[in-house]
Amino acid sequence: MITRHLLTIDNLDAPTLRALIADARACKADPTLAHGQLSGRTVLLHFTKASTRTRVSVETAVARLGGHPIFTRGDELQLGRGEPIADTANVVSRMCDAVFIRTFAHADVEELARHATIPVVNALTDDHHPLQALADLMTIEEHLGELEGKTIAWVGDGNNVFHSLAQAAALVGMHVRIATPEGYEADPEIVRAAAVVASEHGGSLTELRNPAEAVAGADVVVTDVFVSMGEEAQEAAKLAAFRDYQVDAARMTQAAPTAIFMHCLPAHRGEEVTADVIDGPQSVVWDEAENRLHTTVAVLRYLLD
Repeated sequence: MITRHLLTIDNLDAPTLRALIADARACKADPTLAHGQLSGRTVLLHFTKASTRTRVSVETAVARLGGHPIFTRGDELQLGRGEPIADTANVVSRMCDAVFIRTFAHADVEELARHATIPVVNALTDDHHPLQALADLMTIEEHLGELEGKTIAWVGDGNNVFHSLAQAAALVGMHVRIATPEGYEADPEIVRAAAVVASEHGGSLTELRNPAEAVAGADVVVTDVFVSMGEEAQEAAKLAAFRDYQVDAARMTQAAPTAIFMHCLPAHRGEEVTADVIDGPQSVVWDEAENRLHTTVAVLRYLLD
């Protein structure tokens, strides 16, 4: 039997992605659908990066399914003291049924998956955040209906969250526009590949400099913090570079009248977004955060079926 992993959205095809969102919505509507599926099973959460939504959503999802979550920080496994990733993978595979790992280098997650005989889920790396992308698409579908043909405007850093959102949106035929200042573009290989997938499914991916051009008529406006974890030394330079990329009320008027605002959180009000937008009527960030739970339930049901 082939072990399924979720390291990037590229591990999914379009029908599987849509099925995960449909299952997440079904489990949200009726939480009892998920009860007992992981009874007697254990899921390891190994996080070397701090987390609120990811940790709480995964632990709650495992418990809702009747399983037992084990949480470890970076210094709580021998992995943090130099044990090879392969050795850790072999040991954990004999004791647990799945592992969620949240860390810096994406290559570490890939190595863990190469040696593990249980599902490995990327709970965030410097390059990808697939769990967030699933929750984002679920939220868009809840508020705006059919995903195909909708336009997402990303304003800000071309980071890990954008990479996964672009890959997911491409699979369902959405149009993605990203506006970034020079030097902060998304990974060109990920962008090129996502653009090809988008065109195959009737969508598109466009890179821009002008935020107004990206947001014009968009159905969804998305941003993220300008300074991510591990980038504190770059804070002054990044805040200066992103000065004109803040999503404020004036920016939202450039989107479609029915547009929604999204942010994966945590947010820095007054930097990437103003308080009147993130706390305003177009914001769906709390639904987006809650949907991290429901999509994680769906991922566990899929991987541990």
